[in-house]
Amino acid sequence: MKQRLEWLDALRGFTMLMVVTNHIYGFGFDTNTKYSMFMSLCLLFRMPLFFFISGFLAYKVSFSWNLRDTSQLIAKKLRVQIVPTVVFMTAFIALTAKHFWEQMGIAWETPTKGGYWFTLVLLEMFLVYYFVCSLSRVVARCWKGKALAQQADAQLLQGEYHRIESASLIGLWLLSLFAYATLYMPSWFSWYKHDFWQWTSITELARYMHFFLLGNLVHRYWAQVQRLLDSKWFFPLLVVVAFVGAADYLKWHNLRLQWANLPRTLSMYALVMMIVAFFRCYQAWFTKDTRLGSALQYIGVRTLDIYLLHYFFLPKLPDVGVWFKAHPRNFVLEGTTAIALALLVVAFSILTSHVLRISPFLKKWLFGRE
Repeated sequence: MKQRLEWLDALRGFTMLMVVTNHIYGFGFDTNTKYSMFMSLCLLFRMPLFFFISGFLAYKVSFSWNLRDTSQLIAKKLRVQIVPTVVFMTAFIALTAKHFWEQMGIAWETPTKGGYWFTLVLLEMFLVYYFVCSLSRVVARCWKGKALAQQADAQLLQGEYHRIESASLIGLWLLSLFAYATLYMPSWFSWYKHDFWQWTSITELARYMHFFLLGNLVHRYWAQVQRLLDSKWFFPLLVVVAFVGAADYLKWHNLRLQWANLPRTLSMYALVMMIVAFFRCYQAWFTKDTRLGSALQYIGVRTLDIYLLHYFFLPKLPDVGVWFKAHPRNFVLEGTTAIALALLVVAFSILTSHVLRISPFLKKWLFGRE
């Protein structure tokens, strides 16, 4: 896909808005999913969708995966993902914590890093993905070296590499699903309780890596996926799976022990694909020629800036959370209130980003822009 998909940028903007909306609930209203159906539903798709999009965009058809190009790519990712995260995390703790060093220690010891875990976990995903892709090329050259060398057609040669690489990523996706499942099997697995996995946020990597790989595989087989999305039976099936899975996870609780996470996972996959299908189907709404599309795309291309800065502007309104707890089942009112506040937080984050970007030095090292 050489042409940029505008609806995908809009989808990324929508997902960033949902992330801020959920943080309005959790940090601003001081409530949790137990008291909010809107928040419960959003939590099923917001981060999975974010990693799905990251994996989708990570696939580069013509990338060579040689040592020089891969090293340059890794160096850029290290600079863009680590430096801004450490700077903004330190600044946020310095402004909000009563005991700076104590809070810094707590933040680094926990897998969520005081809220700044996303960029670090995404970096780990990229590194795993780059390693598998590079290793697949090496294996391909060693395993089918002569056969590949005899193919003078560059397109055929690229096709062979693509098949071996895709097979490796499918295997990694299955392995990631298994690692994810172990997080919800405490009676069988306890590896994630070790301090090392907490410090490195590998637990969060295991929780979301399979969504990253799903997005990457969907991009690799986009033509086939589009035919699936256009079929008469696939979207209705997604609706049924999403409804049954979410209802069982949130209300029915028919499954117990190690099986309890299965309906939740199925609903997450179904909701992610439903939202992708929606944005693709109504892509005319999300072009730069429409106000909605232009606004969402504007947010979508600034997700790093918003993610790093929005914690500074989250409102503290615990009384609103108390009211919603006392008046449940206000799905529309909850959503409208949180989204309206999230739009304000996003606006302040973007404005602050533009102010900081006046300096070319800060623009490069805080937001990864040359």
